[in-house]
Amino acid sequence: MSLQKILVPIAAMIVFGLLWELLVWANGWPNYVMASPSDLPPAYAKYWNLFLVMGWQTLWRTVVGLVVAIIFGVLVGMVMGFSRVMRDALYPLLVGFNAVPKATVVPIVALLFVGAHDFNTVLIAFMISFFPIAVSVSIGLSTLEPEYRDILRSLGASQTTIFWKIALPKTLPEFFGALKVAVTLAFIGTNLMEIVSPHGRGLGALFDSGKTNSDYPLMFAVLIALALMGILLYYVVVALEKVFAGWAERTPG
Repeated sequence: MSLQKILVPIAAMIVFGLLWELLVWANGWPNYVMASPSDLPPAYAKYWNLFLVMGWQTLWRTVVGLVVAIIFGVLVGMVMGFSRVMRDALYPLLVGFNAVPKATVVPIVALLFVGAHDFNTVLIAFMISFFPIAVSVSIGLSTLEPEYRDILRSLGASQTTIFWKIALPKTLPEFFGALKVAVTLAFIGTNLMEIVSPHGRGLGALFDSGKTNSDYPLMFAVLIALALMGILLYYVVVALEKVFAGWAERTPG
């Protein structure tokens, strides 16, 4: 089963690459219109050092923003999950904030914190990825059966004990489901700041450089690199989910 889970995604990516190559070939598109997978290896070979340096810059800032989003999202979700008043008060604010396009927030953040490139990028990654985490934790805690709380309270359990023994394990499946979404959103936030407010760092800056120089194979190579980094972080989350919430996985009989 584990071998299947490795081979099937790899086969799917190979098929995607072949279809992409076939589409470019069938339409006769030159690489300045649509780069094909066969155009990417030369771009990686030519700029491999930039991919390593700027890829690391994008990755660590995305991970830091995601970690901050997890901490903040869990705390907000706990407040909303245990208090109906706070849930009614905060939920509209969170929805309204999440509805604002983050591309419009990037220039504001860049002006507020001029020169703080790393902080700005981490902040946008956090802002765009904490919402699903907060909502999932809130829903998981708010739907906790009151009978469990009543029984544990009658046995003398504190609110902290109820949270660690019942509420937290029940919330983990929803939490990891939201974390899988937040991973991709964090990358979007990072690259928004790197592209909209360029400061010469990260894969977003490398993409912008390819656009300025009309180097379309480089631009597509950056996009594929970002996709692979997103896939890598996604499977890190999947591995953590199996460790901490593997009991919730349903296997077909």
